[in-house]
Amino acid sequence: MKSKLWIVIILGLLLLSPIASANEETSPIDQLNALSDEALQLTKSKRYGDAKKILEAFSDKFSSVTVKENTFTMDELRIVTIAHNEAIEATTNVSMNPDERINRVTKFRLVIDAISTTKHPLWTKMEEPILAVFDEVKEAAFNGNQDAFYTSLNSFLSLYEVINPSMKLDVSTERFQKLDTRINYINHYRQDVLSKQNSMKELLILENDLQSIFDDLEADETEPSLWWVIISTGSIIIVTLSYVGWRKYVGEKERRKNRSI
Repeated sequence: MKSKLWIVIILGLLLLSPIASANEETSPIDQLNALSDEALQLTKSKRYGDAKKILEAFSDKFSSVTVKENTFTMDELRIVTIAHNEAIEATTNVSMNPDERINRVTKFRLVIDAISTTKHPLWTKMEEPILAVFDEVKEAAFNGNQDAFYTSLNSFLSLYEVINPSMKLDVSTERFQKLDTRINYINHYRQDVLSKQNSMKELLILENDLQSIFDDLEADETEPSLWWVIISTGSIIIVTLSYVGWRKYVGEKERRKNRSI
């Protein structure tokens, strides 16, 4: 009986394991994702010539996938093309600052990840540094420290520029445009932020909008997985208890039968 019970439990646990695909080959989009990551790692190592070759290989592969599978929207094609061109420039422009080179290829890497995954996009990992820098922006503004405000605001804008296109792919158009407009307003009227109370309130609104986007995306990713675990685990328990109950019923029935003989 115990061996049969373990068989039932094991079969139930197998339901939690991802079903292996019949085709073990890496999908074209995964190959593109891997190429973008390799280009970024090479750029970080200052192997710009090798990174450029990888980006060129990406271009050929991307064109092939676009023609054959037609899996990308016009917005995705436009955003990928712009990010790819900037990444190519980062590997060939010898006068560009090394940090800027990394930022541009990172932007490209995040874009490809955003179109290749539906869960946990890499750009959301930027939440902590972006909000930390924004805290510095807010503190400098409230203290009226112009130099610190400009420095921290420029740092924030640099980080935002890195995640801007990938965020645009994952956030609704209306919500993204609202956030982007508010950031551009603060940048354009940065002097007013230090002198006008209403402008300083924009910082608090912007902080809330940023936090809300990160929180909502995280909630959307987590809840389905949680429900899947609850449902799957509950199914195993139900199957196991049903089997135990059935065996108990059969055993009790046999004992009654033996007593009557």
